[in-house]
Amino acid sequence: MSDKDIAASSGLSDLNPQSRIRRTIPKIAKLFDATKCNGCKACQVACSEWNDLRAEVGTFQGSYQNPMAVSADSWTIIKFNEFVDDNKKLRWQFTHSACMHCEDPACLTACSTKGAIVQKSNGTVELNHDKCVGCGYCVSACPFGTISLNPKDSKVYKCTMCADRVQAGQEPACVKTCTTGALKFGTREDMLFIAEKRVAQLKERGYANAGLYNPKGVSGTGMVMVLHDINKPESYGLPADPKTSLPTTLWQDVVKPLGTAGILGAVAVACVHRITVGRNIVEEDDPIAYAQQHHSHPEKTDKE
Repeated sequence: MSDKDIAASSGLSDLNPQSRIRRTIPKIAKLFDATKCNGCKACQVACSEWNDLRAEVGTFQGSYQNPMAVSADSWTIIKFNEFVDDNKKLRWQFTHSACMHCEDPACLTACSTKGAIVQKSNGTVELNHDKCVGCGYCVSACPFGTISLNPKDSKVYKCTMCADRVQAGQEPACVKTCTTGALKFGTREDMLFIAEKRVAQLKERGYANAGLYNPKGVSGTGMVMVLHDINKPESYGLPADPKTSLPTTLWQDVVKPLGTAGILGAVAVACVHRITVGRNIVEEDDPIAYAQQHHSHPEKTDKE
């Protein structure tokens, strides 16, 4: 991973200066059209195959959805959401659940380890397992719940947007295998344009509340979604207003700087004390000096 490809890094408060010469790289995005998904799980299988993931076989949990949540061995899943519409009809609402690659990623903000989580110039958010310490702060900070901690190696895992394929000029494996056209891939600008056209078509067909899920609370996402009803994202298993939580923001912007300032202040005071006062001398080192400091006189020897 080149430093020039990194736009932001965990453990740092500013953008990587090296990335400024790569700002011309267009940001990429994945488009999921929930109105076209039939829940076949082909994308889920393709993700597992390409990334060599082998999740344990689950048990029936009262739903066709399996597994029930993303994990270190399942980076992408199809959520089966039962929904009763205004006409009292029950229907499935499928959701392609994977890392959203937020423009303002909460996981990166929460991580304290420099370089463990990075945001590349093309907008994707990636993990560096060599630097991950397994604290799990990113897992609790993610508003979408798409990062998982593996108890076997104490490392976190999530969708990488198939960074290896994208680097080679290919589309992600999940997009490649989608047969209904529910998944598309390209520049973020193109995906937003296609999504807006699709929303307009849906409204013409009677879906008055159709809309684009691209939440502003995280400054937009690298996976945008077209939904039947944008006013009810919870029915798709999506948060209505995802954003970086206040405790995470305070930790990064207030507590950590104060802690750093406190450490530097303590070091400065210690240096000043060492220069002006010197080291403390104990009795075993210099009895005479110790006695002088305590306004007493050492006992005279027989020779004196």
